[in-house]
Amino acid sequence: MKVKTLIFLTLLFSGSIAFAQQKGIVSGVVVDASLNNETMPAVSVAVQGTKLGANTDIDGKFKLELNPGTHILVFSYVGYQTLRDTITVKAGNNINLNVAMASDAQMLDDVVIVGEVRKDTESALLRKQMNSAVITQSIGSQEMGRKGISNAAVALTKVTGIAKQEGTSGVFVRGLGDRYNNTLLNGLPLPSNEPTSKNISLDLFGTDVIQSIGISKIYTADNYGDVGGATVNIESKEHIGKPEFTVEIGAGLNTNAFRSDFKQADNMKRFGFYNIKTPTTVSEYPSALGRWTPKTTDKPFNYNFGLSGGKSFVVGEEGRLNLFATLSHTNDYAYKKGFERVVGSDVNTIPSDYYDVKKYAYTTNTSGLLNLSYRINSKNMVKLNSVFINGSSSSVGEYFYREQGADNNSFMRQTLTEQNQLFLNQLLGEHQLNEKWDLDWGASYGVVNADMPDRITNNLTENNAGTGYNYNSGGVTSNNRYFQNIDEDEIAGRAKLTYKFTEKDRLSVGYTGRSKNRDFEATQFNFRVSGTGIAADPNDIDAFLNPENFFPNLAAGTFRIQTRRGGSNMRPLTYHVDLQSHGGFVNFESSPNDQITYTLGVRADKVLQEMEWDNPIDLPSQNFDDAKIDKFFILPEATLKYALSDNENLRVAASKSYTLPQFLEKAPILYEAPTQKSVGNPYLQAADNYNLDVKWEKFPSTNEVFSIGVFGKYINNPISQVLRNAASNNTFTFVNAGDRAYVFGAELEARKDLNPNFSGGLNLTYMYTRQELDADKVIKDSYNTVGVNFNTDHDRLQGASPLLVNADITYKSQSGKVKPSFSLVGNYFYDRIYSLGTLGRGNIVEKGYPTINFVSSAEIGERWHLGLKINNLTNNRVRMEQQNTDGNVDTYSFKRGLDFSLGLKYNIVK
Repeated sequence: MKVKTLIFLTLLFSGSIAFAQQKGIVSGVVVDASLNNETMPAVSVAVQGTKLGANTDIDGKFKLELNPGTHILVFSYVGYQTLRDTITVKAGNNINLNVAMASDAQMLDDVVIVGEVRKDTESALLRKQMNSAVITQSIGSQEMGRKGISNAAVALTKVTGIAKQEGTSGVFVRGLGDRYNNTLLNGLPLPSNEPTSKNISLDLFGTDVIQSIGISKIYTADNYGDVGGATVNIESKEHIGKPEFTVEIGAGLNTNAFRSDFKQADNMKRFGFYNIKTPTTVSEYPSALGRWTPKTTDKPFNYNFGLSGGKSFVVGEEGRLNLFATLSHTNDYAYKKGFERVVGSDVNTIPSDYYDVKKYAYTTNTSGLLNLSYRINSKNMVKLNSVFINGSSSSVGEYFYREQGADNNSFMRQTLTEQNQLFLNQLLGEHQLNEKWDLDWGASYGVVNADMPDRITNNLTENNAGTGYNYNSGGVTSNNRYFQNIDEDEIAGRAKLTYKFTEKDRLSVGYTGRSKNRDFEATQFNFRVSGTGIAADPNDIDAFLNPENFFPNLAAGTFRIQTRRGGSNMRPLTYHVDLQSHGGFVNFESSPNDQITYTLGVRADKVLQEMEWDNPIDLPSQNFDDAKIDKFFILPEATLKYALSDNENLRVAASKSYTLPQFLEKAPILYEAPTQKSVGNPYLQAADNYNLDVKWEKFPSTNEVFSIGVFGKYINNPISQVLRNAASNNTFTFVNAGDRAYVFGAELEARKDLNPNFSGGLNLTYMYTRQELDADKVIKDSYNTVGVNFNTDHDRLQGASPLLVNADITYKSQSGKVKPSFSLVGNYFYDRIYSLGTLGRGNIVEKGYPTINFVSSAEIGERWHLGLKINNLTNNRVRMEQQNTDGNVDTYSFKRGLDFSLGLKYNIVK
């Protein structure tokens, strides 16, 4: 917690500070200009350049006794503009002030704005939510710290109606997955770092670079139209207040991973930076790279360290330059042991039984942020943000398995190394052109380099004696090394011009657009073994697969190398996508009286998405134009806010939006994981979304909220992942599964201060979902290139849990040199569909379970912060089951273990 916040909390609970001088009396009342001049308790009133000050009481009143002379009074409250008033005190005289605090930048009578808004506290974000004309939610860095949240992905799962599904990097919002959501940074889009995703992995954004995360589950015309679930806007951290420089270190462990034989890729670098290049010819390959066999680490610890600092500079008479920078590194070791299965149409048919599976994972995240904000004067501000993120992972999966009908067991190991780098620069501006006109604009350029530098796969077959393993000489791809690279760049811009007819009526017109390109390349080298009965040691693959045994002519007891295309053909598998999305919008906001605020808006989007590919998969006539999406969307929206009282609102919102398929969902590239495969469908089309929300909310105090809402969605042409009709039992594809889908639900949120030291929170979501399934439509839409056999004509939406629950309770001491806090944070989801059943095989369902985390921290004096976290206290088994008509059978079962971490932070400059 920052020093400024500590001072605020101390003042909040300690009351007024008495003065020794009694020469003149200054008193007054502080009111909230954005809440009909409601009086504001707990506002800090300080005398600049002294230690004198007071807090306003429950009625917003304050009183100071000052020496005669000229003084500057500073009025501050978290989430509001800091105000300054110059007064002249005379002995024996009384001065009475009426001060109106504002939540947005504006000049007030006899008061000049000289500070910035603290936007990351829970009270500030609740006030923003209450005052907003549209339905929105936010989670700030203060709440993330209290709940022990480490990154943006975890933060979102604490918000009503949002959940994360096993095995995915994205989140599901009201049952709608990655393709239906949109991720922004400071209001501008981010390129994706993964081939399987539309959105960037949110776990790349650690809390050290986040000020707050805004979640809008309704569509508004000034946002990008490609959204059906939620728009997630990450606000990058800015510096305000006093200079600071903080050093942070930490360590931890996972109870499963803390073992003597933890396995990692041989080419894994400790800090997650690589420089591995794809071989340019087959002949150079055997000696070009590192070992096949993983290395081992003894009892690994997680660790993290970081530096952050900021300072403000006065520029001229009105200007202020704020500088904030941070650099951090974290790593994490994880291990789980269990089983996976591929199950047929009856519970006794198991084509592949991975009866003993061990998964090792080592991940790193290195991030840096530079933020410069220059407030030229009270009417103009520009910001520059530069972000660099390097995320890496090394995973080793070991699978002991048996194929149906096979005489012997088999062993498979896949060692996977990934490196994802994001470079992003943004330039933003806010300008009050005059009393009537405001301009808000932004531009960004982002580049993502996502590399899979050497995925290693080995398949071995147990010998007849059951004493060891042999190389599988029958399968061309049994032993291979795979290289993949994705380069994605995106230019984006936005501009909004607002005209204020009156203080309560305004018209906004604007533009948002993006130009996005992705280039994908993949090359696979297959090591084909010649001869039978060649012994293999799973722990020393390099004893045979080495340059000495490389022989292109397939002599017995040797191996040769072929690419995915056959022979020495080095032409990679590729696809290229170009997305152009440009839109203009008009939005009118009006408050005809003190109770009603409404908005009416419309957006027009022109979208052109084109794709080309080069791969061995045969498609009729390879017609790239059939994969094109060239559409013009008209997207209306309307919202209504009715203030039932000063702290109670009723809201209604309705809108139309659309959803584009993800790039890889359209690319006809075979994408392989150890136990399943997926291939894109170039004939996927966009879905149309119709959205309705109704919400009642009450804010009993600055830190409390209680709300109940209902929502509905109608989706035309929804997209689903399904099992493809093919000889393989585990190849998935993506289709417009039916004409329509429905989502209906209710949400509840409550935050309550139980007493001065205890607070609690609860949110829950109940949903009903249904989508139509039509195999004939799939065949027609795909020009007879994709066939599926659905089990029924309707089902629930993939990834939609009927029930989501989040809860937390916190104790925090408000006095003493050491201020400890303790939190229990829990969540629960009910069973949800992982993939839809086809070919008589039932749905694969992820079974629900609760999770409880313990978070403790202590502020020690004004410089030290100590933190302890224990995650996954319940350590439930993560299970998936296939629900066939003749019974249910588990297809996936693991335990993650407990995570312990201890951190120390020291503020060198305060």
